[in-house]
Amino acid sequence: MIKFSILIANYNNGKYFKECYDSLMNQTYGNWEVIIVDDASTDNSVEIINSLIKDHSQFKFYHNSVNQGCGYTKRECMKYAEGDICAFLDPDDALYPEALEATIHEFIHKKDIVATYSQMMLCNDNLIPEKVFEKTREIYNDRYFFNCPTQFAHFFAFKREIYHKTSGINASLRSAVDQDLYLKILEHGNIRYIKEPLYLYRLHSNGISQQDAKQNAKESFAKVIHETMKRRGIQKINNKIVPEIFTNSREIYELLNYQTHKLHRLIKRIKVSLKM
Repeated sequence: MIKFSILIANYNNGKYFKECYDSLMNQTYGNWEVIIVDDASTDNSVEIINSLIKDHSQFKFYHNSVNQGCGYTKRECMKYAEGDICAFLDPDDALYPEALEATIHEFIHKKDIVATYSQMMLCNDNLIPEKVFEKTREIYNDRYFFNCPTQFAHFFAFKREIYHKTSGINASLRSAVDQDLYLKILEHGNIRYIKEPLYLYRLHSNGISQQDAKQNAKESFAKVIHETMKRRGIQKINNKIVPEIFTNSREIYELLNYQTHKLHRLIKRIKVSLKM
């Protein structure tokens, strides 16, 4: 039976973890483990998590001695994972009960895929569903696909053996960590779209710090895309030269402007329909 590793990098999300935990305990698929790595939280996360998981051997809890950031902590999660299939779950989010079962089903019936992704449900601060994230769609994966503009996010699950064929999660990244992982995994095979929401994504109150975080993520994502272009040996994009050295995010995003044009999107939709 295929084993599923759910990976949780926690930092100061103790007040939300109970709903995350409950969603895992309610899964319809039984063969799973949860790897939690706490990044030196300053709230009561450790006490809350310990009190919930203490009687459940499927949960394994590790700690960073000092705060290391998202990239480092997610890489640590992968270090401890033993499952055939892995997926990250943020501690302030949750999964639908059938999330693991639906994902495993795809890997069983589509032997050639390296990953799956689903729709996700956007929720308010109380994790009450509001609407499906509308940008998620079926993609055509080639060396010029960078998930920019965003076409998939959660729930992303991947084969652990494929992860170990990549350079792994970049421990120095503090944002755009997931985007970097997506692009690395997609360089090794096909991906399957599950057209139903499996992931409950919590939208927090939109404060100034969140706006700053979004801008930092945009900058980090541009660096990730540039590194991906270099890793794939791409020297030109749509007849424009890829800069040898990253200087600013604007010139990277300008290279990909053509991917938002209607003709390009139409061609991609046709390619997607032909591969089905």
